[in-house]
Amino acid sequence: MTGGLILYGSSFSGNCMKPKWVADYLGIAYTWKEVDLLKKETQGSAFLEINAFGQVPVAKWADGRVLTQSNAIMLYLAEERKSALIPSEPFARAEMMSWLFWEQYSHEPAIAVRRWQSKFLQIPECEIDESLYEKGYRALKRMEDILKSADWFVQNTLTLSDIALVAYTRVADEGGFDLSPYPRVRDWIARVEGALNINSEKSGS
Repeated sequence: MTGGLILYGSSFSGNCMKPKWVADYLGIAYTWKEVDLLKKETQGSAFLEINAFGQVPVAKWADGRVLTQSNAIMLYLAEERKSALIPSEPFARAEMMSWLFWEQYSHEPAIAVRRWQSKFLQIPECEIDESLYEKGYRALKRMEDILKSADWFVQNTLTLSDIALVAYTRVADEGGFDLSPYPRVRDWIARVEGALNINSEKSGS
């Protein structure tokens, strides 16, 4: 049931764009509600009634159901449509899930956090945790190594793992990460953007 779906999110957040891209790819109708993170709209009483955790993205249906967390929303939308974005073979599905967990634990906390602090909060470079560089480049190196022998991360086809990983990788340079040493990652970004019909211009996404 996807009728009456509302997606609450910030167009500058990779996490928020993930479920939006999946909905667009699968032809799921929704209403987009822009939430201004810099104005801390997620902490307002009206938003906290929707999600008490004060975070985006949030998916809300007309029947009152609410789902939070970007990867959970992607999974539900793709599974509800029985989409090939989720592999049907059990081990491949588990591989996809492992990348979703890895993205949120080892990728996003470095690359997304550094981008947010540098680009949006405009924290001086000298005040940003230096370890974010090390962690971010370690993640990019692992991705580059995987992509040496495959065009995609699971079953050599587009899955939710690619969508999760591309969200912040494509804007890593906005956090000070140099992607030039990672040609396979850059080629993969272009493939994912093409498959999802994402504008390669990163402003507002």
